[in-house]
Amino acid sequence: MKNNINVYPKPTTCQYCGHEVIYTTNAEIYGKEYGNGKCYKCNNCDAYVGVHNGTDIPLGILANRELRNLKKRAHAMFDPIWKRRKKYRWQCYHQLALKLDIPVKECHFGWFNKDMLEKSIQILKNGLFN
Repeated sequence: MKNNINVYPKPTTCQYCGHEVIYTTNAEIYGKEYGNGKCYKCNNCDAYVGVHNGTDIPLGILANRELRNLKKRAHAMFDPIWKRRKKYRWQCYHQLALKLDIPVKECHFGWFNKDMLEKSIQILKNGLFN
C-alpha cells in the first residue's frame, strides 16, 4: 500500500465551526513542541491535525476531541494485530479496506470521518480476519 501524501489537502477552514485554520506550532496545543513541532489548528475550537515529518502535509483531517478519541480507539485495536507480527501492516490495511469496501489507498484512520471510524471499530471488534 502506497499513499501519495502530496495530494492530501491542507485545511484552511474548520469543518466543525467554520473558522480559519492556521499552520502553527503544536506547542499551542501541548504547551511545548512534540515531534516535528507543527500542526494545523482551528483558531476557534479544539480541532487540529499534525503534519508529516519535514513537510506541511497534514496527517489526516482536522479532528475534534470526539474524532481524536475514535482514532485512538481504532488504532488501539488495529495496531496490536500487525505489531504481533502475525500479519504485515499492509495486509491489515488491505483487509480493512476490503471490509469497508473502499480502495486500499484510502484506508487510513487519519483520513476517516466519524462514520468510517465507527465502522472500522465494529469490524475490528468482530475480528479483522474473520
